[in-house]
Amino acid sequence: MTSFSFHGGRLADAKAHFGMGNAPWIDLSTGINPHGWPGIGDLAMDWHALPDPGALDDLEAAAAACFGADPAHVCAVPGTEIGLRMLGDILPGPAIHAWPSYRTHGEMIPHSRPMDINDLTTVEGATIVLANPNNPDGRITPTATLRGWLEARQGSASWLVVDEAFADASPEIGLGAHVHDEQRLIVFRSFGKFFGLAGVRLGFVLGPRAVIAQYRHRLGSWPLSAAALAIGTVAYRDADWIGTMRIALREQASALDAVLARRGFKAIGACPLFRLIETADAAALFERLARHAILTRPFDYDPCWLRLGLPANREALDRLDRALTDG
Repeated sequence: MTSFSFHGGRLADAKAHFGMGNAPWIDLSTGINPHGWPGIGDLAMDWHALPDPGALDDLEAAAAACFGADPAHVCAVPGTEIGLRMLGDILPGPAIHAWPSYRTHGEMIPHSRPMDINDLTTVEGATIVLANPNNPDGRITPTATLRGWLEARQGSASWLVVDEAFADASPEIGLGAHVHDEQRLIVFRSFGKFFGLAGVRLGFVLGPRAVIAQYRHRLGSWPLSAAALAIGTVAYRDADWIGTMRIALREQASALDAVLARRGFKAIGACPLFRLIETADAAALFERLARHAILTRPFDYDPCWLRLGLPANREALDRLDRALTDG
């Protein structure tokens, strides 16, 4: 359980541990869109040349348009995980991270303290780090609440840091338009989750230009591969696919909710890319589903929680339905 509760995506470990041979596994252990952006096969890339700086500008402009942000306040990084961990060297002072959430949030700023998100309204004089939507419970903190916390930090040394890794599916909650030089606001965005291409390793930092300059200095020349530049630019400009996918994800999340409810589980969360359920023995349910070659995500800090990503199609959803009934 320890390895599977640390983070999702350990499909090879699951196959080795549960001995399912060549069974067609269904990986529901992550919140990654099972429907990847389909345009990769149409892209031509020159693997002999170094990535073009102009291509980086194009990518950041395309992403900024999707985030509702000024491109001058957007910096692409080779994965949000790296961008988050770099922030610890940039932000001074004490910090508090909402918990439970990403482990990285508690590790990226030295001596950051965990705090229940319900208690964050009492925090003064410290940088606040949280995810919106949160992971693993899919909770969305209202934009008005976040703006109130941001206003309380004006003129201080503390910041509001919001990890919007799953916000592409719910663009109305994004804070990209509020990022500028006078705001104590830093936002992170992830490419791979919504676009279903986690292997591209692409993310973004949004912040005041002084913060962006520090990131560019640390990243140096050619921070991204030519593939990440090309894929990200065209994908962010594919407005038709983005709009259609947002609708499809909500419909598929509703279908997952219906299956869970029929089997006696209440789906928790407002992020359409995953659902959290509570059960008396999540470890036993995790093992049961794994015996049916379905990998989910347990949590070592809460033995009653199990998170499920979206099944890719009706066949996968039906397999999950049958596995939930097989005690």
